[in-house]
Amino acid sequence: MRRVVITGAGTVNALAHDVAGTFAAFREGRCGISELDIRDKDRLGVRIGGQVHGWDPEAHFNRQQIALYDKFTQFTLLAAREAIEQSGLVFGDDLSLASGVVLGTAGGGVNTWDENYRAVYEEGKNRVHPFVVPKLMNNAAASHVSMEWNLRGPTFTVATACASSNHAMGLAFQLVRSGAARAMVTGGSESMLCFGGVKAWEGLRVMSKTACRPFSANRDGMVQGEGAAIYVFEDYEHARARGAQVLAEVVGFAMCSDAGDIVMPSAQGAERAITGCLRDARLNPEDVGYINAHGTGTAANDKTECAAVAHAFGHHADRLMMSSTKAMHGHCIGGTGAVELLACLLALNEGVIAPTIGYEEPDPECALDVVPNTAREARVDAVLSNAFAFGGLNAVIALRRV
Repeated sequence: MRRVVITGAGTVNALAHDVAGTFAAFREGRCGISELDIRDKDRLGVRIGGQVHGWDPEAHFNRQQIALYDKFTQFTLLAAREAIEQSGLVFGDDLSLASGVVLGTAGGGVNTWDENYRAVYEEGKNRVHPFVVPKLMNNAAASHVSMEWNLRGPTFTVATACASSNHAMGLAFQLVRSGAARAMVTGGSESMLCFGGVKAWEGLRVMSKTACRPFSANRDGMVQGEGAAIYVFEDYEHARARGAQVLAEVVGFAMCSDAGDIVMPSAQGAERAITGCLRDARLNPEDVGYINAHGTGTAANDKTECAAVAHAFGHHADRLMMSSTKAMHGHCIGGTGAVELLACLLALNEGVIAPTIGYEEPDPECALDVVPNTAREARVDAVLSNAFAFGGLNAVIALRRV
């Protein structure tokens, strides 16, 4: 079994269009949730989101590419460029064959769906663009990344709702660890902030109209976000041989199913994923200093997750730091675990724990140290990142300082 390290990271999200800007926002506890700027906003009950403002596709892509790339693919390609450039990898013939792409997305080209439903059903058009299908398909971003950088190894997309990118990164980790790949580009992306995407989530009645307040007693729901985060996972010996900068070591991953309810989470299922990840990483509870929580700001998730962490870590739970960055960038759905892994890299590399902003009232059922409102300096050597999805699908990944 090979050791696996992260040698590159990139992102586009509501806080910034790069990693450095996102780290700065985490340190400042800055909120990227704002009034939505989308078509037909006045018909929505929920009008806030973690939207990527200032996005100009023409600054990054030509007209032919824009015709092929839904926004979730655009985000992915820009984030992948940042990650691969940081890694320093050049995918020549041998490395090309041994490298691939595993990405997570829940909805794929939702903006493309929305635009073309309007064209056909509202405007009465009988024809759509010939590239609508390759633009909206869930694997579009993974395929375009593989083509852009000549990645000819295992390449596919994972769609497991809000755990998609954690599942994708976990599978990429397993591919490199097993020797099936030498390097993998992985992470996730989502862009659902269009009229249809927001309206669908409104129907669940789990959305806040004001703010995301994870673990706070007065929380009233989640807030959607959008964006991408992409990483290069690489065989440690390969990275060391070429003198690459190592951001962290990926040491464990576990996934499981609640096999219970399509929307209500299970503390037992979440706990099994957490303890399974610790076993896989060969970590004891006391080795972990920080958890990036799923932390959606809904009563069901927050109480369930706190109970799961308390049971999994026992007495050590009182000494753990656990925060949710969704209050800053919103819930990026299938891309959320990837965006949130940035907070884990910040903790390991710079000793800064991103806060849970919007925390106003203690909740006795969420009595863990949730790093309220202000970032904290603390040295941690091992961290976990949780993702718990609709459908009862749980995925937890562990990183360690190198």
